[in-house]
Amino acid sequence: MQLKKCVSIIFALSLVMFFTGIGFAGTLTDIVSRGELRVAVQSGQAPYAFVDKNGVQAGSMIDFAKGMADEMGVKLVILDFDWDGLIPALLSGKADILAADMTPTLKRALKISFTDPWIYVQPCIFTKTGASFQTLEDVNKPEVTVGVLLGSTGETIAKQYLPKATIKSYKGSGRMIVQALIAGHVDAGLNDDLAVLTVLPDFPPNSIRLLDKRLGNGKDSLAFAVRHESINLWQWINLYFETIRENGAYDKNINYWLKGADWKKDH
Repeated sequence: MQLKKCVSIIFALSLVMFFTGIGFAGTLTDIVSRGELRVAVQSGQAPYAFVDKNGVQAGSMIDFAKGMADEMGVKLVILDFDWDGLIPALLSGKADILAADMTPTLKRALKISFTDPWIYVQPCIFTKTGASFQTLEDVNKPEVTVGVLLGSTGETIAKQYLPKATIKSYKGSGRMIVQALIAGHVDAGLNDDLAVLTVLPDFPPNSIRLLDKRLGNGKDSLAFAVRHESINLWQWINLYFETIRENGAYDKNINYWLKGADWKKDH
């Protein structure tokens, strides 16, 4: 009787492992079988992902996604969503991968699985060059309005580090916060430093300055994401980034899109 019970348990566990394995392998297998990799992005986030002057999707993460599709031997399909539509698009199966300047958090990780970070950024406060703000304490006042992106890590950090300030959330890209600041709709903005620095050339020279103090732990990671069950795809993406770091393709991407300005002439 005891032997029969043990056999039943082993058989049940084997079935669980078998069907779980099918689920884990499913996404990567489906991508190759269908012949296309579907990637969810938020356009308007130059130089991460945007539609260029020729009407073509471009940016650092777009090039990474193209590299992935090429290595898989499939067609790349870019799907454009608002920020609050990215995770639902991934969970619904419309997209295989979420590629955005998204910071992994414990709350987000309850829904989706983040890959290893592909880059690190630093949250910062920025103001008009002529503003009197010099310190965090100068900004943390009820009469000071701080612009942030709705649903972003910056919104969370602003509420944590600037509890006395008036927080105004904008739906869209980081460029909107800079525009709001220039227009006088907010007194300061909070976003990651790379997102701010890469859009400054599009605004009047020396119109914006970053406060010296960085917030949070000094750096935030940005990562791609997949559904929880897409274990093999998750492993494959991590291996992809490991590979391009070794062959120089990663540095080429970062130097062109995030450390230089030549892309503005090309796109």
